[in-house]
Amino acid sequence: MDLTTKYLGLELKNPIVVGACPLCTEIDSITKLADAGAAAIVLPSLFEEEIMAAARAAMEMESAGAGFAEASSYLPNPDGYHIGPGQYLEHLEAAKKAVDIPIIASLNGTSVGGWTNYSKKMEAAGADALELNTYLLPFDADETGADVEQRTIDIVKAVTDAVSIPVSVKLSPFFSSLPNLAKQLGAAGADGLVIFNRFYQPDVDIESLEVVPNLRLSTADELRLRLRWLAVLSAQSDLSLSATGGAHSAVDVIKAVMCGAHSVQLVSALLIHGADHIGRTLEAMEFWLKDHEYTSLEQMQGSLSLAKVENPKAFARANYMKMLDSWEM
Repeated sequence: MDLTTKYLGLELKNPIVVGACPLCTEIDSITKLADAGAAAIVLPSLFEEEIMAAARAAMEMESAGAGFAEASSYLPNPDGYHIGPGQYLEHLEAAKKAVDIPIIASLNGTSVGGWTNYSKKMEAAGADALELNTYLLPFDADETGADVEQRTIDIVKAVTDAVSIPVSVKLSPFFSSLPNLAKQLGAAGADGLVIFNRFYQPDVDIESLEVVPNLRLSTADELRLRLRWLAVLSAQSDLSLSATGGAHSAVDVIKAVMCGAHSVQLVSALLIHGADHIGRTLEAMEFWLKDHEYTSLEQMQGSLSLAKVENPKAFARANYMKMLDSWEM
């Protein structure tokens, strides 16, 4: 069975990509994921805040060290913030040497600035592509939706101007017109979209009166939002599309590919079941495809996009009305 696919211009042996997660922080784990059948791996994001913190610390050390050599010992260690930019590039280089599948680096930022220069360093370190994680939370009442979209477009333009490797944009679903934004991002140089970023919502402790992190892994129910927009976007855009959030089984991967995904990122399923879940998922996919007389993954890719589905309205308001009418007490 031919499970090959093309994502961001990269030839993948199958559509399963390991999304950015703790499993991608150790070389031994990356090797295990590749051996289990992963077609590509996305490294965890290097955050704009980490790059800026490292730059400030370096400047402070240089300034302090000019007068007192021991002064640098009193300054904060930027590496302790999350992971230093230097270590990130070293990890990227080590990952490229360890496996023979594409390694996708990730940048997470909210503004156009010097931090985008790190995209060049990621390319030089061997990244096969770059995933731009635009985690934007507009809290300013004076910032319009158009302003938020333009900020995202400007970031993408700055990064794509800096590198020659493919760039994908990891979006949230909270935009007023995703098809139009996708069109503008393509014009700005993006090669693909990752649908969708899971915003980890904070919780509150009513006793300590503090905001606290509360990580919840995805469930298969979350895939439905991705399926709708994969079907819509794949019918109107030539961008590579990757589904992330809610894919746990072979059925989930098949659904996403049918709706237009060129790759499907797994995270929660691997955190729960381990790397061997990739092989089991691929085996189940092959069985289903053969049973339904497909000869390749490409044959079914996009078969349920808005352009090909028999009832396009099912992805829009018709589905909403039918769902409400179907409920029985």
